[in-house]
Amino acid sequence: MKFKEIAPSQKLLKNNTPKQSSTLISDVIALIKLRVLIANVLPVFVGFWLALYFNNRSFAEHWGLFLLTMAGGTFIMAGALILNNWYDADIDKVMDRTKGRPTVTGNFSLKAVLNAGIATSVIGFILLLFTTLEASLYGVIGWFTYVVLYSMWSKRRYTLNTVIGSVSGAVTPMIGWAAIDTAIHPVPIVLFLLLFIWQIPHTFAIAIKKYDEYKAAGVAMLPVVHGMAITKRQMLIYITCLLPLPFLLYPLGIVFIVISSLLTIGWIVLCVRGFFIEDNWKWAHMNFLYSVNYLNILFILMVILTLPLFGN
Repeated sequence: MKFKEIAPSQKLLKNNTPKQSSTLISDVIALIKLRVLIANVLPVFVGFWLALYFNNRSFAEHWGLFLLTMAGGTFIMAGALILNNWYDADIDKVMDRTKGRPTVTGNFSLKAVLNAGIATSVIGFILLLFTTLEASLYGVIGWFTYVVLYSMWSKRRYTLNTVIGSVSGAVTPMIGWAAIDTAIHPVPIVLFLLLFIWQIPHTFAIAIKKYDEYKAAGVAMLPVVHGMAITKRQMLIYITCLLPLPFLLYPLGIVFIVISSLLTIGWIVLCVRGFFIEDNWKWAHMNFLYSVNYLNILFILMVILTLPLFGN
């Protein structure tokens, strides 16, 4: 559904925005959205690691390729995040959680941020080209989806922005896998589905927490446009869709299937509770924390369960 976009004449960023005290390091961290960046780099590592495992290859023989893959993935994702900051500078001024970004405070000029985003993206793409063409292709798909299809086109207009944006995060393990072997393989495809589905209820939880800010900024998040009830229902649907995925990763063993299934069931129970409580912020915050730990536990578990191969 279309949502009213802030017209150019209503842009909220002023050239005379007062600067806020900060350090260069803190500004750079805010510009590249360090926490988001790390969360997206981890699946690249997991994809690379599992590709070695399932192709019976040694990490010691591919450490150079590993460094190129991680550096390329990090740079191209950092470039996308920087460009998102550049494009969203006007609405970032409205939202409390983004008011400290250097594009809002004026510590970095928008032109400098644009140039930095382009340069960082290009460096990342070039580095990935030194791995495989397929890995670099997934990097470009993720970049284009996040910068153009999500940030510039759908974020302010359509509630489907969450679904569209989820594609960019979902291709990350395919970058890592494709550096070793083609990602047209059941495991990286399941990892793609896992991340794609996971991101939607995770993002909805954030949207509920920051409902007032998104509404003030004119961002077409689902709870802002259609309300809390439909958002909770959709969260439950997407979380339930995670249930069969561990069984598609059966080569990782019964331990993975059991733990991941229990984690998903726990998340479903937490989600259902949302239909019977009035404190939506607290419930959304609990879902946010659960979703972050859910994904981290699954990825760490994948690595742990495949460690014996590398000890041989």
